[in-house]
Amino acid sequence: MEIKLYADGAARGNPDGPGGYGTVLEYIDTKGNLHIRELSQGYKKTTNNRMELLAVIVGLEALNRPCQVEVFSDSKYVIDAFNQHWIEGWIQKDWKRNKKEEVKNIDLWKRLLTAKKNHQVTFTWIKGHAGHPQNERCDTLATTAADGDDLLEDT
Repeated sequence: MEIKLYADGAARGNPDGPGGYGTVLEYIDTKGNLHIRELSQGYKKTTNNRMELLAVIVGLEALNRPCQVEVFSDSKYVIDAFNQHWIEGWIQKDWKRNKKEEVKNIDLWKRLLTAKKNHQVTFTWIKGHAGHPQNERCDTLATTAADGDDLLEDT
C-alpha cells in the first residue's frame, strides 16, 4: 500500500514555550476510496527540529503493516538528514559529529530508524507552506496541538 505522510512541527521558535506537531496519513484503498488519518500532539520545552522529527516518527509508528511511504515536509533538516545519509555516517562514528560533539536528538533519530524499519520511505521537501494545502493542514494541526491543554513535558 502506498501512503503519503504530510508532517509539520510548530514549536513557535521558543524552546521553553508550547510546541506541537501535525501529521496527516493519506492513502487510497483497493476500492479507490480516499482515507485520511490525522494525528497531533502538543509538547512543552522543545525545538522545531524535534517537532519535525516527531511528526514523521508518529506517522510511521501509526502504520500497522509494511508500506511504501512518501514523507512530505517543509523541514530541510529532516529531508537532508535522509537524502544526504547523515544517519549512516553518525552510526559509523558512534553517534558523534566529531570526536567530542554528540549528535543532537539521538533518541529521536534512533526511534525514527525503528519506525522506518520494514517500510520503504522516501522524503520530499516542500519549500514553505504557500500553495500546498495538505502541508498547511498539518501546520493547522500542529498549532491546534500547541494551543491545547493536553501538553506533555518532552524530556
